[in-house]
Amino acid sequence: MEKRTIALFKKILKVVAPPPDILPSEWAEKNLILNESALSTGRWRAETAPYQKEIIDAVVDPDVEKIVIMSSSQGGKNVIVNIIIGYFVDNDPSPIMLIEPTLELAEDYSKRRLAPIIQDTKCLREKIYETKSRDSNNTILLKLFPGGSLNLVGANSPRSLASKPIRVIIADEVDGFEASAGKEGDPLKLADKRSITFWNRKKIYISTPVLKGASRIEKEYLSGTQEKWCFECPNCGEYQYINWHGLKFEHSKDDKGNYSVWNITFQCPDCLKKYDEYAWKQQPGAWISENPDAKAAKKTRSFHWNAFIYFWTSWEDIILEYLHSKSDPEEKKVFKNTVLGEPYEENINDEEYAYLLDRREEYPADLPDGVLLLTAGVDTQDDRLEYEIVGWGKGEQSWGIEYGIIMGAPDRASTWQMLSDKLDTVWRFENGLGLKVACTFVDSGGHYTSEVYQYCRANEHKKIFAIRGMYGAGRPLIYSKGRSKKENCLYFNLGVDGGKTKILSHLRIKQPGDRYCHFPIDEKRGYDQVYFKGLLSERSVVRKVNGRIKVVWEKIGGARRRNEPLDVRNYAQAAFALLPVNLDILEERLKSMTPSKDKVIDVTKRKPQSRKYGVVNRGFKA
Repeated sequence: MEKRTIALFKKILKVVAPPPDILPSEWAEKNLILNESALSTGRWRAETAPYQKEIIDAVVDPDVEKIVIMSSSQGGKNVIVNIIIGYFVDNDPSPIMLIEPTLELAEDYSKRRLAPIIQDTKCLREKIYETKSRDSNNTILLKLFPGGSLNLVGANSPRSLASKPIRVIIADEVDGFEASAGKEGDPLKLADKRSITFWNRKKIYISTPVLKGASRIEKEYLSGTQEKWCFECPNCGEYQYINWHGLKFEHSKDDKGNYSVWNITFQCPDCLKKYDEYAWKQQPGAWISENPDAKAAKKTRSFHWNAFIYFWTSWEDIILEYLHSKSDPEEKKVFKNTVLGEPYEENINDEEYAYLLDRREEYPADLPDGVLLLTAGVDTQDDRLEYEIVGWGKGEQSWGIEYGIIMGAPDRASTWQMLSDKLDTVWRFENGLGLKVACTFVDSGGHYTSEVYQYCRANEHKKIFAIRGMYGAGRPLIYSKGRSKKENCLYFNLGVDGGKTKILSHLRIKQPGDRYCHFPIDEKRGYDQVYFKGLLSERSVVRKVNGRIKVVWEKIGGARRRNEPLDVRNYAQAAFALLPVNLDILEERLKSMTPSKDKVIDVTKRKPQSRKYGVVNRGFKA
């Protein structure tokens, strides 16, 4: 009994004792063991990534309440998170919350990032017991330890963000958070309220930025000290931020599209001397602030770095990645976000339709070579249906086949019969082989939802499906599916904002190849000035909606401008995304068939499991 009492008092003394006089970076060098998921394995050393040290130690600075990290990917942000968690668990036990964009990502972080660190680091292993199904104290999402707890939650779960008081809040990849946690509001603000009862609260916000003007992490970074990791110039001694603008190099491209790069240097903007990568990286580094007053005024330190400072990534590799991405807007966006650590800014030119008009092509037949599959999108208006037939090839290359208008109200059987006739049309190649539309998406919004559902329900066997547009950034193109109660019609919810962004990115590709958009010059097919103005009728803008910053799509030139061509192309694109297509197999099949004007390749009537067909049945029933 006496031994138990002594042991109990020892535990109590550990909880109430002040934190030991040790910096988090010192604790990490002494205790933390990194596993294969980190940049390097073995005991953590500050010299491996020296820019991490000051960030980590800032969590014990009494004059700092918030730490913001806006950076490129693969820079050890997870290591920083784990060190902060480990330090508080072992030295200053507190209620801690780690927020990931979704609950699934929180579970993944716990399993792949956190569990190995706990297992390999002795002092953590002794305090956080192994997760057991029967032990409610320690689960995948909840870790209890003497004097505190670690909760792992998803930003999309309002209940987990608004319950117990939390002293240390770590929000990971905040640019991936939904604008609102359910109906409760901004997840960061919900989490912040959890810490107001602690005088010594700490908030750590971390993310690779995404879209300029709508980036949470950019906004938080600009409100802080705006510190950048800089190297001392070998000549003048001034600390310089290594960035794309000061980089100098020569390059060439061979016939196969492969780049070579040489004579890579960075020019010091002060003394104008140029030094190579090795010379710069051998110099001392330091955090240089552009807004130092923010520490005293807002108790916030904000940090930014890019991939140019990594010892494990060469400047040559970065330049090669840029050269290969510069012709593809989507890859260029990824490069800007993940390599430069900067938010991407979408620029839309209202006059681009003239360029698209000029680059239209002469098709030798209904279908040009390269088309392997046809899909259709249909927009429903009160007095008409607007449709587009789109051909798809390898690398998401697309061909506009026909854009048209069917006049007639959607409550008339004749209107839908005309649409069926168009979707049953056989479109032929120059050699006589023909294709029919493989999948069609029909907009069910507006005043004729029930009529759309009735038509689509009767034609599901032809893969003609109703869709409902879901607005908001971050939603996948095929968001979810369901069935209407009255008509029992299968419908798909589409993330239309992401689809529009993808279309506009593809339109800017100027050389035929992957993701290039072809259009016919024969205006009888419907690709005239009106069409292209409609295709470029909207742009994404940043607006404050109900007190929150959001990316919304607005019409260019006012609400009266037609935008049906953009919507219809979006639906046809989504129909293509729905089909799990093996285009290589379809291409082989087309080449192996004997040219004949009587042959029609109607993929809607082929066995889905046939490897010769090239499309595997994913199941279309809700």
